[in-house]
Amino acid sequence: MMTGASSRVCVAQIGAAHGIRGEVRLRSFTGEPEAIKRYGALETEDGKRSLEIVSLRPQKDMFVARLKGVDDRNAAEALRNTRLYVSRERFGKTEEDEFFHADLIGLDVFDRGGTKLGSIAAVENFGAGDLIEIAPVSGDPTYYLPFTKRAVPEIDIAGKRVVVDPPSEIEGDEEEA
Repeated sequence: MMTGASSRVCVAQIGAAHGIRGEVRLRSFTGEPEAIKRYGALETEDGKRSLEIVSLRPQKDMFVARLKGVDDRNAAEALRNTRLYVSRERFGKTEEDEFFHADLIGLDVFDRGGTKLGSIAAVENFGAGDLIEIAPVSGDPTYYLPFTKRAVPEIDIAGKRVVVDPPSEIEGDEEEA
């Protein structure tokens, strides 16, 4: 994730406190989730606070982390839902078919015929692979498409657009008679 045109990338989000000694649940958004500890100090969204991961251990679909200076449950609870960022420069250059999720957010979405369908509102992963959330031009509720080469055959970051080829199940979701 990234904050719009920002040069910082959101790499994690703090969840609930874990225990009474200041540990927190931590959700990593990095390609290699365990790498989150190697990034060093992580900044809060407003940039006013820097947090360093002292220890990290996996637990189910997230991690339990101890953060430097967070020594009790109250301090841990105060950080709940805090997003953590690092400078984009720490990641180096992306490969040709590699994207930061945040680079996709806000891109216009077109079908193969050139009709604008909407824009990408978010990129999510609920456990079965990445999905792009599309906010339709019509204002209808958002919907998801798998973020695969088949469903999203063209991505033009510089042109701020993607072309999608929705599965027939989605295309056929018109009003029933």
